[in-house]
Amino acid sequence: MAATAPIEQLMQHIAAEYDSLSRQLKVIAQYIEKHRASLMLERISDIAAACDVQPSAIVRFAQRFGYSGFSEMQDVFRQAYTDQAGATPDYQQRIRKLISTRDAALSVGDLTREFIGASSTGLDDLGASLDDAQLEAAVNLLLKAENIYVIGVRRSFPIASYIAYALEHTDKRAHLVSGLGGMHREQMRSIRPRDVAIAISFSPYGKETQQCIKVAQDKGAKVLVITDSKLAPLARSADALLTVTEGSAFAFRSLTSTICLCQALFIALAYKLELDIEEIHHPGEHDD
Repeated sequence: MAATAPIEQLMQHIAAEYDSLSRQLKVIAQYIEKHRASLMLERISDIAAACDVQPSAIVRFAQRFGYSGFSEMQDVFRQAYTDQAGATPDYQQRIRKLISTRDAALSVGDLTREFIGASSTGLDDLGASLDDAQLEAAVNLLLKAENIYVIGVRRSFPIASYIAYALEHTDKRAHLVSGLGGMHREQMRSIRPRDVAIAISFSPYGKETQQCIKVAQDKGAKVLVITDSKLAPLARSADALLTVTEGSAFAFRSLTSTICLCQALFIALAYKLELDIEEIHHPGEHDD
C-alpha cells in the first residue's frame, strides 16, 4: 500500500487484518483507530508508551501494512487531516490550555461552554466521516424488519431507549431489551430470522450487548451495530455498521453525536416508510 493511500483505505485494511494481528499489534490498531485525528502530531515514543509497547512494535505495525516505517504511515494521517485541523478548532487542546493557564476555578458557564464546544467538534467529525453506503444499508435493514430489538447498556442505554421510543412512532414492532432482572438474553429469545437487532456499544463494550447479539445471530436475525470503532468487538458481526466518535471534555464523553446519528437514522426510515405508504394509497399515479 502506498503512502498516498486514503486514510479510509488504510483503516479498512487494518480492520480486515485485525483478527490475524498479534496481541501487541491489536493494541496499536485500537490506539490508531481511536486517535486518528491527532496521530499526525504524535511521536512514535508517545504512541509506544500509550500502548505499553516498544517503538519497534510501532514500526512493525507500519511495515505490516506496507509502509517503510512509522513516518511514512503517519504521512497518510497528516495529509488527510491537516486541512481539517486548520479549519476546525481543537477543543480538547483548548480545554487543557484553559485548565493549565487559569489560577481560579472555572465557572459553571465556562465549563458548560467548553463542553458544548467539545460536543460541536464531535458533530463536525461525524459529518466528515459518515459512510453513506452503511447508512443506506442500516435503513434498508430496518425497512425490511418485522421486529426490531434494541440493546444498549450503561451509557448506551439512553440511546437505546431513544431509538425504541422513536420506532414506536412507526408501524414497526420495537422491543427495548432493558435487561430488567438480568434478563438480557432471555428478552432476546423471541427474535427470528426476519428481525433486526440494533446494538449500541462503546468502549469498554458491555458484555451483555455482545451476548444479546450472539443470540440474534444464532437465531438468524440481522444486526445493525452503532459503535465507536471498526475494530470494536461487535463490528465484525454487523450486517450494517455505523461508527461515531463523541467529543470529550474534562474526561466526560458527550452523547450528542450518537443521538444526532440515531435521530437521522429514524428520520430516514420514516421518510422511506412514508414513500411506501403513498405508493400504496395511490397505486395508479405512476402507471403512465
